[in-house]
Amino acid sequence: MNKFLKKENFVLLLSTIVLGIIVGTSSLLLSLLLDGVERLFLSFQENAANPASLEILPAHRMVSVFIGAIIAAIIWWFIRTRINKPVTIAKGLSGEKMPPVQTAIHVMTQIFYVGTGGSVGRELAPREAGAMLAQCWNTFLGKLHLALSDDDSKLLMAAAAGAGFAGIYSTPFTGMLFCIEILLKKVTKKAVVVSIIMSAIAMLIGTIVKGFGPYYLVGNQQFSMTFLIFVLLVSPLCGILGGIFRRSFKWAGKHQPKGSGILWQLPLMGLITGIFALSFPQIMGNGRALAQLSIDTFNQQMIWALLLGAIVKATITVFTIRAGASGGTLTPSIAIGAVIGTVLGIIFHSFFTIVPIWQCSLLGACTLLAASQQAPLMALMMIIEISHLNYSAFLPLGAGVALAIVASKLIPE
Repeated sequence: MNKFLKKENFVLLLSTIVLGIIVGTSSLLLSLLLDGVERLFLSFQENAANPASLEILPAHRMVSVFIGAIIAAIIWWFIRTRINKPVTIAKGLSGEKMPPVQTAIHVMTQIFYVGTGGSVGRELAPREAGAMLAQCWNTFLGKLHLALSDDDSKLLMAAAAGAGFAGIYSTPFTGMLFCIEILLKKVTKKAVVVSIIMSAIAMLIGTIVKGFGPYYLVGNQQFSMTFLIFVLLVSPLCGILGGIFRRSFKWAGKHQPKGSGILWQLPLMGLITGIFALSFPQIMGNGRALAQLSIDTFNQQMIWALLLGAIVKATITVFTIRAGASGGTLTPSIAIGAVIGTVLGIIFHSFFTIVPIWQCSLLGACTLLAASQQAPLMALMMIIEISHLNYSAFLPLGAGVALAIVASKLIPE
């Protein structure tokens, strides 16, 4: 018995390392695909300092996302109606097979649509790719008569999904918490060790091309105790709004077109996205540009423009999913929350000038994200990791997500 346990632990450790490398490579390739699509369709290279395609003609932006929606709609229609509907991570964890080729096409289509300007998050794609690759690895182990227990096989899939996220955003602790808090919904020493090792390896590989810079550019001031006043005032509001956004995208996912409806509904949403992007390009893509614009804003004259941008971004994201698109909701949640934080922060700053507005932006992003995903620890660590915040952020942001989660319960699922 002890010999079997040692053998199984060795196989689990080996699988963790191998999958970290494989999933990290997958995330790296998806990042390169996104860069290539952005260059081809929008003629720009996205980075933290330049997250929106501002240099091209407005009509160019509209044509890009419209054509992207047509192509994505055709691909999704084909694989959903002519093959089989893609298997979700949740179903994969319950034992349903995630077909490798179909899943790979589905994943690349998500990245493609975001790259052309489609209003959904890009983080679902690497998670699905990671889970599928881990399932294939589990099958391979079975053929070698080295099959792990059902619990360990499920752990590898959940950890690989988190590692896919870590490889894209350089966030190993967020990847680990995504595995534990959202997928497994339980904390064990084995789960923590496996997921953090796999996410760390995936992160290292994912940073080969893009480096280890922050995803959002923020200030370097310490979070002060005065900021806790803003936390108490704003976090419950963002929690309620996050709960509403969560309910909205759940509704959108349940009412997606089952047949050929995607062939006209998604292109229509692509066209609508492009029309708004004529004058407000920051609403395109996964929300990074809108979030960065909010973080950089300190002018009261921008309040109404930001609020309009947040409303449009939330509406277009929900109805893009409703039209049949697949994609994440984490980064759109961050963008919407950042706008709320900035708008209220500008008002708060006129009374407490010691509080930087960018900190208010991050509080809004963190708390709305926590409520929309019902994952306070993951949301807290994600904002800290992608913004490269220091230790002073833990107390106010931690208190903020706690208040937001409580307030979000006022909104029924």
